[in-house]
Amino acid sequence: MLDLNRLKALHAVHVYGSVGAAADALMVTPSAVSQQIAKLERETGARLMERNGRGVRLTDAAGLLADHAERILALVETAEADFEALRGQVVGHINVGAFPTAARGLMPGALAALRRRHPDLLVQLNEREPDRVVREVSRGELDLGVVQDWHNRPMAVPDGLSRATLFDDVADVAVPADHPLAGANEIRLADLSGEQWISSTPGTVCHDWLVFTLRGASVEPVISHRADEYPTQLALVAAGLGCAIMPRLGRDCVPDGVRIVPLLPRQTRRVYAVWRADAARRPAIRALVDALSEVSANQPTA
Repeated sequence: MLDLNRLKALHAVHVYGSVGAAADALMVTPSAVSQQIAKLERETGARLMERNGRGVRLTDAAGLLADHAERILALVETAEADFEALRGQVVGHINVGAFPTAARGLMPGALAALRRRHPDLLVQLNEREPDRVVREVSRGELDLGVVQDWHNRPMAVPDGLSRATLFDDVADVAVPADHPLAGANEIRLADLSGEQWISSTPGTVCHDWLVFTLRGASVEPVISHRADEYPTQLALVAAGLGCAIMPRLGRDCVPDGVRIVPLLPRQTRRVYAVWRADAARRPAIRALVDALSEVSANQPTA
């Protein structure tokens, strides 16, 4: 009989492309992965890995077995979820990923509620960018993710994932207190042509969205400073070094030298939870989604 842990090791090498990357995903040593695959070779009587330069590659036999392993692991996860559902108990361990402002603005309240209601459930939070969260949920490294995208720039969610919208998070523009538009009731993006901008790091969802949105309003973005944390962005705005667009979730305290003004048209991002459809019946998943929905109901909206 094929050993499940050995199949999991082979599948991880197949998915991540190397023994080292598979070991990182499984949180074991590369030697442990190699040993599991060597044992699997003896069990099957087939060569599964071959040297390829400084690395290794999987053989055709390994690729075939990895495809079967993916289906087997999915069936095991479904069986575990069904068994947990049958018992109806919120217990065990669950890994959660969340983008930074959700990790700060949503997760503490949700996790505290879970601890009060289900003390036998262990939850581990991991801060990640949304695209990484989706990948890791799809691969089974995370059990549930909290992600975001923008209404004018949605993110594709792979097949096999379920999702639940938590709330819509409105973004406003932050300008220096002495800015000519600081006293306006609302600001159109076109009114900000020629401004210096403060943005997050290129390649992040918020940076790419800002560039896309400003150009869509015929405003060529001139980004003078980059910082991923909102408090840092606000400090730069307060120093008169530029403007920033930031959602309300996780914005926290606004310095005296900053004015927050609503934008026209409204710029809104959708915050939602994702999990593998095979695990949908797990009571722990349902309990966490419920806790996130309750916390989200108290977030400021338009």
